[in-house]
Amino acid sequence: MGLNRCRASVDEALVWCDHEVTTMSKLKNVGVREFRDHATTYLSGSDPVAVSKHGQVIGFYIPVEGDREQARRAIERLGRSVEVILEETGVTEEELAQLFDLRRALPE
Repeated sequence: MGLNRCRASVDEALVWCDHEVTTMSKLKNVGVREFRDHATTYLSGSDPVAVSKHGQVIGFYIPVEGDREQARRAIERLGRSVEVILEETGVTEEELAQLFDLRRALPE
């Protein structure tokens, strides 16, 4: 994991964040049954986990470390950023969600 710098335009403001980046190759991948059976271990840990069903990733568990209020504010900023993206691109929420569906091929 390394530090990466990202920026997003939200309401005419520039938002900077420092965060750790986890690549798919470093992400622990577990089956849905494994995740269910050992949920307390995964939920109390600090490592992100990809959850798979029949070999396809169906979701991620990404633990929030530190200040819960800071995490809440970050989620609100993410929501505003998504709204800006939808408005500026004309993409629907459904189309945007499909871009994150790892079972689908990326659009050309």
